[in-house]
Amino acid sequence: MKSLSEKILLSLLGGVAFGCSVTSKNQWYVIKTTAALWQDSDVKNIASGIRDLNRTKLIKRMKDKNGICTIELTNKGKLKALNYYFRNIKIKKEKWDGKWRILIFDVPERLRKGRNALRWEIKKLGFYELQKSVFVIPYECKEDIDFVVNFFELEKYVNYGVLESIDKDKQLREYFELN
Repeated sequence: MKSLSEKILLSLLGGVAFGCSVTSKNQWYVIKTTAALWQDSDVKNIASGIRDLNRTKLIKRMKDKNGICTIELTNKGKLKALNYYFRNIKIKKEKWDGKWRILIFDVPERLRKGRNALRWEIKKLGFYELQKSVFVIPYECKEDIDFVVNFFELEKYVNYGVLESIDKDKQLREYFELN
């Protein structure tokens, strides 16, 4: 069960993800995921949860001249929310369709933190490192990868593709225990 703080941070992160979504399919995925956080939840304590997150500088509350309150994730809050999100990402290991998903990136040194976060996350997801910045997996995962790539603003440096064959097919099948 997620804590109230975790739900609030993930919901705010969902707003970021929704804004980064290019297709209606991705937007719908964000809405479903965010809405699912609040099922079976007691929302009475949201105000105190928001106060706590503001006090710990994970969010920033602002009121405009009309008294409308806006809540925004701070950089510290984004990292915390991403940590929550990444902890829950799991690639569905469905029946293999015979295709390889390949992720290739060449992220400049000035964006090292984003590059390292991407590399760490894709390794955690179970990708096989074919070369330094070339990773392969047999399962569909584009939505999860798009989320990470968009969040760190690495779109220009990352390519995702689907391969029908690859030279190291036998080695990869053994690694992923595919028959």
